[in-house]
Amino acid sequence: MKISLPGANTAIPIGKLLCIGRNYARHAEEMQSDVPDEPMVFLKPASAVIRSGDAVVLPNRSRDVHHEVELVAVIGTGGTGISREEALDHVAAYAVGLDMTARDIQSRAKERGHPWSVAKGFDTFAPLGPLTPADQVGDVQDLTVSLRVNGKTRQEATTQDMIFPVAELIHSCSQIFTLAPGDLIYTGTPDGVGPVSAGDVLEATATGCAPLRVEVEAGRQEE
Repeated sequence: MKISLPGANTAIPIGKLLCIGRNYARHAEEMQSDVPDEPMVFLKPASAVIRSGDAVVLPNRSRDVHHEVELVAVIGTGGTGISREEALDHVAAYAVGLDMTARDIQSRAKERGHPWSVAKGFDTFAPLGPLTPADQVGDVQDLTVSLRVNGKTRQEATTQDMIFPVAELIHSCSQIFTLAPGDLIYTGTPDGVGPVSAGDVLEATATGCAPLRVEVEAGRQEE
């Protein structure tokens, strides 16, 4: 899948999905997990991305898929070893996104000390809303992120509550990975995560960003 960055003449492929775990203290609490002392990064494949109007497909091997609404920073200018002071200059756009999680698969992986890749990486598990140019969003650390499921609010918080602000996330990730245009940083979810079922309608918003709307569908039975 490709995305069009603000001001660019051509679309580019989506790159790495760098996702941040436990970046809101109340979410760490509801997951009965410690608050990290540095950003906790995991990866999703680009094949997990869908856009607004598409459908999240529930995998047959999971019986407990959860929603996690997040602000997404879209990298426009790549780099490595990016300073905190210049970090936001590398963001071309922001969007609201969802980090769908097969919680039962994740729980089993945690118990066994295994990676979370399967629980997080199914096709359709990274819905991404329309991109809004970074200079139109305002103060990225003063945005409200929310999610409604079938018209009822499930998650709502301000980015002021992030443990690690967006600039710190970009700085930290760039110490490990070379960031490139088209990389997406899913900046963490607030508390209120919960299960979804086939037929649900998920509507996600972030201040200044275009909304995201996806439906949930049951997957085909495996043969």
